[in-house]
Amino acid sequence: MCYRLSKRAGGKRLNSKNFRRKVLRAFVLIKVKPGTSEDIVRSRRIKGVKIANSVLGRYDAVVVIEAESLKELRKIIYEMIEQHPNVLHTETLISIFHPPPPVP
Repeated sequence: MCYRLSKRAGGKRLNSKNFRRKVLRAFVLIKVKPGTSEDIVRSRRIKGVKIANSVLGRYDAVVVIEAESLKELRKIIYEMIEQHPNVLHTETLISIFHPPPPVP
């Protein structure tokens, strides 16, 4: 079975085995020093960070990360988020199921 990708993707054909690549998704809940949540939101420029938002509540920011391996996921979380000087605490939630994107 083949899927046709959009013109943005070059219109190449992929078989279903290649198309459904395994991706790990993690939601990182972050507490930061007061007034510094904007610094974390700017982390969306980091490779693998898909969404970074300031939020109200127990945590100050939520970052959604996608990676192809646990090693890559750990590197993004540890080296680029937990080591940030304004981060006080993180809690990482790893998604165990997320449906694949719809096929056009």
